[in-house]
Amino acid sequence: MPDQVDSTSSSNASSGDKPKLKHNYGIINKDYALSLATRAPEEDGPIYMVNLMKYREVAEYDEASGGASNISGREADDKYNPASILNKIGASIVFVADVVSNHVGDEDWDRIAIVRYATRRSFIEMQSRKDFGDKHVHKAAGMLRTTLIACRPVDTTLDSTDRPTPIESRTVAMVVRRTPDREAATTSMLSAQTLLAEGTVIGDGREWDIVQLQQVDSTADVDSIARSLASEEPGSVYVMSLRASLDSITQQ
Repeated sequence: MPDQVDSTSSSNASSGDKPKLKHNYGIINKDYALSLATRAPEEDGPIYMVNLMKYREVAEYDEASGGASNISGREADDKYNPASILNKIGASIVFVADVVSNHVGDEDWDRIAIVRYATRRSFIEMQSRKDFGDKHVHKAAGMLRTTLIACRPVDTTLDSTDRPTPIESRTVAMVVRRTPDREAATTSMLSAQTLLAEGTVIGDGREWDIVQLQQVDSTADVDSIARSLASEEPGSVYVMSLRASLDSITQQ
């Protein structure tokens, strides 16, 4: 389920009440997190947090959070599911999908989720909530690694779309790229919904530039997209086939 970072802003909670979140599954970009927390209200607004997730085979709980467990990392992440808290702060999960195939990229991601927050600051302030901290122990136990990319959509009508209803299944191609030419990347997939990265919040140290999602008929269509990106520098692109169960990104 969607990711999070340490709060760098003030909140109504006292310092003793703030949860001490453990992030053992990625490197936090503290400079960008600070910029999220300190954005002037007149410059703030909706932000999309794109989560790429890889689970532990078996969840690893420490003694403080309950000790050993026999559940999988995915099951731990399902326990974490922060949907009720997101609803309280006006955020929406707008896309959830399982990764069917990793076509380009060394990492074998398991699940993708995208959350739309009303403001950047609300994303940061959520980290100080006790109810969020109580759930986060499951995230820490189940997650092997995460990349979290903060984005704005090219099509800003996405900001006013309703929360999606569950769907049986939809095949979606996902491309995540590092590129000096965002315009060329956008025009290379005109049928895709394109999200432009504002910053990479957490990951392996790489900064990503663009996220694209396109509904397709089959994984063969994703193979075609992957071939078109075969000449890209290694480590600069992910191409994945997804099976979406929530989607207000590619289908409005």
